[in-house]
Amino acid sequence: MAFFQDTDSDDSVLADINVTPLVDVMLVLLIIFMIATPMLHQGVEVTLPEMESPATLAVRDEDPMILTVAQNDLVYIRDEPVATPLLVDRLLPLLELRDYEAVFVKGDAEVPYGRIIHVLDVLERADIHRVSLVVQPEDQGP
Repeated sequence: MAFFQDTDSDDSVLADINVTPLVDVMLVLLIIFMIATPMLHQGVEVTLPEMESPATLAVRDEDPMILTVAQNDLVYIRDEPVATPLLVDRLLPLLELRDYEAVFVKGDAEVPYGRIIHVLDVLERADIHRVSLVVQPEDQGP
């Protein structure tokens, strides 16, 4: 937007940039990203078991394939519930589209150990050998 100054000489244009709208837009974008970022969490929310050893998994650019074993005896691929007998049929096409075929298994701390082993057995019989268990690091006290 240009402003005219009333001077004795020729009409001149003031060419200063008004940064107020730019700052307003940037603040709105910042607030939107602050609100949207926590919503990018994948999978179903479960209480993970804790462990003392440090995490040793490599970080990859691609989103990991996450299976969640919830307390309600359902297995989820990301946030989609799947019956255990249909797990392999739904999982294999998704893994074929990826470069890294690892599967991360999240199990609620209250789920019986046998249920987690059953899911691992289903994955093993489908020749899915790169399986990692997701745990919560134990909080270190002072």
